[in-house]
Amino acid sequence: MSEQPPLTPHGPLPTGGTIHPLTRWGTPVMHRPQQRVTSYDDALATLAADMVATMYAADGVGLAACQIGQDVALFVFDCPDESGQRTVGVVCNPVLTLPEGKDRLLDDGEEGCLSFPGAFVECARPDQASVTGTGLDGSPVTFAGDGLLARCLQHETDHTLGTVFGDRLPTKQRKKLQKEHDKAAEAYPAGWPA
Repeated sequence: MSEQPPLTPHGPLPTGGTIHPLTRWGTPVMHRPQQRVTSYDDALATLAADMVATMYAADGVGLAACQIGQDVALFVFDCPDESGQRTVGVVCNPVLTLPEGKDRLLDDGEEGCLSFPGAFVECARPDQASVTGTGLDGSPVTFAGDGLLARCLQHETDHTLGTVFGDRLPTKQRKKLQKEHDKAAEAYPAGWPA
C-alpha cells in the first residue's frame, strides 16, 4: 500500500537542514512570546530547514523555532488530519482561529511535546483549527484541519506565544506528565536528537 503524498498547499518543506538538540521546558526562550519575523532572508530559510531536519530526527509532527533555542515566531509541521491525510507547511507569525459556540467541540486526545520528551497525557483542545501567517517568502499562508492536525496547529502556535501545553493542564495531569517524562529521561539525553 503506497502512502498518499502530503498536501503542500504552500509548497514543500525546506530540506538540507542541520539537526539541532531540542531546547527543553524550563529554558527561558520556551516561556516567552517569540519575536515576529520581519525579514524573509537566507537566515530564515536556513532556520526553517534546520527545524524540519530536527523535527524528522525526533519523529515529531511539528516544531517551533524556540524548540531549537531560536526566539522567532515560526513553526514547521508535517502532520496527519483525522482521515490520515498529511499536510506540510511553514508558518511565520501564526494567528490561530478556533471554532466558537456550537461549532466548538473538544477533543481530549493525548498530547506530547518534543521539548518534554517521552511523556503524553490527555489535553482537551478544540477539534478544528486554522492558522494564518506568512511563508518563508513573506506571502500569506493558511492551514486548517481536524484531528491531530488541529492539535498540532494549536500546540505550535502556543509555542510562538510562550505557552507550553503543560501550562494548559490541571495539576494532576501535569504531575502525571512529569512522572512519565522522568521515567523516559534516559532515552532522551541532553543533545537529543542531534
